[in-house]
Amino acid sequence: MSTNDNATASKAPTHIAYQVREREGQDSIWTRIGAAWQHKDNKGFNIVIEAAPLDGRITLRVPSEKKESEKKE
Repeated sequence: MSTNDNATASKAPTHIAYQVREREGQDSIWTRIGAAWQHKDNKGFNIVIEAAPLDGRITLRVPSEKKESEKKE
């Protein structure tokens, strides 16, 4: 990790990465799989993904106080 990466890693992420799997007739399943930090110039992100989904999609969301199990799209 470079010095810049260490500085980014020490701050709270600006966004959380979730795998979102749709289920027919049921709520979607949201699983946290990583985080993102917005660049200072607001033109990009550093994204750390801890797991790569085989299906579904990846959604970036601003962190909230809501429990992850309560998240709905």
